[in-house]
Amino acid sequence: MKFFRAFIRKRVLFLFAFIASACMVSAQRRNLIDPQATEETRTLFKNLGKLSKKHTLFGHQHATEYGHGWAGDIDRSDVKSVTGSHPALIGVDLMGFSGRPRESIERAKEELRKNVSDTYNRGGVTTVAWHFSNPVSKGGFKWVDSVSLPAVKYIIPGGEGHETYKSILKEIGEWTKSVRGADGKLVPMIFRPYHEFDGGWFWWGRPHCTKDEFVSLWRFTVTYLRDTLGVHNFIYAFSPDNKFKTEQQFLERYPGDDYVDMVGMDNYGDMGRNRYDLATAALKLKIVSDYAS
Repeated sequence: MKFFRAFIRKRVLFLFAFIASACMVSAQRRNLIDPQATEETRTLFKNLGKLSKKHTLFGHQHATEYGHGWAGDIDRSDVKSVTGSHPALIGVDLMGFSGRPRESIERAKEELRKNVSDTYNRGGVTTVAWHFSNPVSKGGFKWVDSVSLPAVKYIIPGGEGHETYKSILKEIGEWTKSVRGADGKLVPMIFRPYHEFDGGWFWWGRPHCTKDEFVSLWRFTVTYLRDTLGVHNFIYAFSPDNKFKTEQQFLERYPGDDYVDMVGMDNYGDMGRNRYDLATAALKLKIVSDYAS
């Protein structure tokens, strides 16, 4: 099966990098890991599979939230300014849902709710990342030496911060179940938590937790959202950074097919952050695509 590629342009001080994401996990198993997924979520997943055979969806991270010389304008994106249309795929982030004053959290929820609903009403697709502020120490979502604690071992089942993590997931679950389109239906979203986990710049990164701890975190997150909180409009995407060179390395912290719907990667390193090496980037895309097939 040819892979579905979504190239999301993400601004970091307005430097452009690419995220190549989201290949279907299996050509044979096309059911979502959530047997109670909403009809709209199942339909999105099915349609992505159909589109992947001949088409690419163009995407842009934070497309309608801010751009070159503007922020917060209604119905605006840099892509629309250039092409006349918003991108088909828009990336948003749950980073404002914790680690902030309550008023700021509620404002972030409302703004993001409208953003996702608007994309759905236009017929677009939303991907959801999570720059998760460290729930047990200072330092934000980044790893800061002498400040950050390796939070994964604290928030997985049995950890002293586990109840705190559950309360944060409850807020995410409640928000997810509140996002509806103009048709009254729950909006389906591709949820891409704990991205770039093979690097060391986030507190959930490879140097700051064991493989078993990371897998436990991923599996608990999926099962708690799906089975306990009743979130049925998420498609779950697994997306490391570009550190791998083989399929075995790509799958080093893979939590299993029962916990993942889509696989992909974040790749700034081969596309300008560290170097321009498109041949290597293509090779890594092929590793992801071959595994998905």
